[in-house]
Amino acid sequence: MSSSRENRQRAAARARLERQMAARREAARRRRQLQARIAGGVAGVVLLGAVIWIVVAVSSNEPEQTPAPVASDGWPCSYPEAFPQPSAEPTASGEPTDPAATGDPADPSASPESNEPTPTPSPLPEGIQDVGFPVSEPPRSGFQVFTFETNLGTIQVEADLSKTPCTANSIAYLASKGFYDNTSCHRLVPDIYALQCGDPSGTGRGGPNYRFADENLPAGLPAYHEGDVAMANAGPDTNGSQFFFVYGVGPLRGNYTLWGKVISGFDVIQQVAAGGVVEGSEMEDGGPHPTVQLTFTKVTAGPVTPTSSYTPTPTPSATPSASPEQSATPSPSAS
Repeated sequence: MSSSRENRQRAAARARLERQMAARREAARRRRQLQARIAGGVAGVVLLGAVIWIVVAVSSNEPEQTPAPVASDGWPCSYPEAFPQPSAEPTASGEPTDPAATGDPADPSASPESNEPTPTPSPLPEGIQDVGFPVSEPPRSGFQVFTFETNLGTIQVEADLSKTPCTANSIAYLASKGFYDNTSCHRLVPDIYALQCGDPSGTGRGGPNYRFADENLPAGLPAYHEGDVAMANAGPDTNGSQFFFVYGVGPLRGNYTLWGKVISGFDVIQQVAAGGVVEGSEMEDGGPHPTVQLTFTKVTAGPVTPTSSYTPTPTPSATPSASPEQSATPSPSAS
């Protein structure tokens, strides 16, 4: 009887999740259309695929995203604006049109009123921050350790730069800007054993004003294992700042850039997972929210080293006891 009731509850939860995702996709479509008209009539691009909140916020709250155009081999790294901002047009020579800058006499017939107005930046969507852009040619070999100092202890994640140079470069850049400092992991998705973090707004819609392409997508199932760290997204090549920690083996497909491995502090993530989710938070922005709050007080990127600091240890075959039996496959998504 208890098992039947749990099955009905899981089915109801899946149905709610599917409705949320459909609503968010529709909201994202409307935002894309509006942004396209403002930017010059470019047709909005419909975001495809399930969004795993991971793993990113699974739902319709996703901000409009512009897939990142990259070279066929993904190099050099490309970080195009997600929401392009207007800029003053230069002359054909690339120089400013101000006579004082060129040394040419000003046209006496011209008046200040006749000059073109300075373009005004368009308001960025809620949660999107203009933090500049990472360099396009970071190191492509070696290993880098990212340290997450939190209210519950320290977590360290190692990235293999030969597999995810552009992703590690973005994480390091955002860390250098203090982007992740004093932010909390906003979503816990027990069905896919994922704890999603990296959104300062906590809504599932936040991130920097740039996107970049996928790297190191796992093949086969299971695609992700305990201790893996992957990017949340809103479709192919829409990575931003959000990522998720994996604390068990689930049915999630390899649609998310696998960029790191937890090399210390995994017990902190297990502690959050064991606390479960806040009852009723599934319908809230960025939900379901973890009962135990995990806040990054400081995030730093270490130096690039030629050898790995990671020593694999045997992992138990069973998934954490805090996680319910897998019956659905919600997807992580970053808005």
